[in-house]
Amino acid sequence: MRTIRVIGIGAGNPEHVTVQAIRALNTVDVVFVLDKGGEKASLVALRHAICERYITERPYRFVEARDPERDRNPSDYGATVEAWHAARAILYEAMIEGELGPDECGAFLVWGDPALYDSTLRIIERIVARARVPFTYDVIPGISSVQALAASHRIALNRIGAPIHITTGRQIADGLPPDADTTVVMLDGHPRFDHLDPDLTIYWGAYLGTPDEIVLSGRLGDVAEAIGRTRTEARARHGWIMDTYLLRAP
Repeated sequence: MRTIRVIGIGAGNPEHVTVQAIRALNTVDVVFVLDKGGEKASLVALRHAICERYITERPYRFVEARDPERDRNPSDYGATVEAWHAARAILYEAMIEGELGPDECGAFLVWGDPALYDSTLRIIERIVARARVPFTYDVIPGISSVQALAASHRIALNRIGAPIHITTGRQIADGLPPDADTTVVMLDGHPRFDHLDPDLTIYWGAYLGTPDEIVLSGRLGDVAEAIGRTRTEARARHGWIMDTYLLRAP
């Protein structure tokens, strides 16, 4: 029976890879990687570096495929993501069927943690439901960008007894939830802060865990412009950006 391992590899620092993940990597015959284009080649390169560093007990091979394209600013976000997941499921299924032997183990290396704002598990579930290619699978957790952000800013995620709301930039376009104490925002492709309380404290970070890491914090009304300018410059310099931020009520 084929085996698939969905392995969280952390937010960018190879030392985020856990002992459990290293042990899982050393059972793998094939590492599946999606190519997202030249601008994000460094994300593929990091996966290669992690495997070269930690897989020491067996030979393995990389299988790469081009990630299906999707509209990043769709009029119907839900339908667009649904179609993208369906295309990915067909691609993953073909990779598993064509590149993984009947008794081999394959791995998808997931940025951050597979359970937090990542599509891999949903796509694996789609393939299982189709029942065309039989396999078993397990999940190895990883350090998320949320944890890396808090560590870089040397803060606790929550205040004593208070909740944390984790969401996306799309969900706060009309403001934060009522009575929000701490809000962590991910996947915000076009962050804007002019509709938010300027007295919020923001902790922002980009390229967390990598040598290119940038962190800024302060009263939102004082640092929002600097964050926007820094983000624009960094994106132009690298061709891509992944950032996360935490907003805390005064």
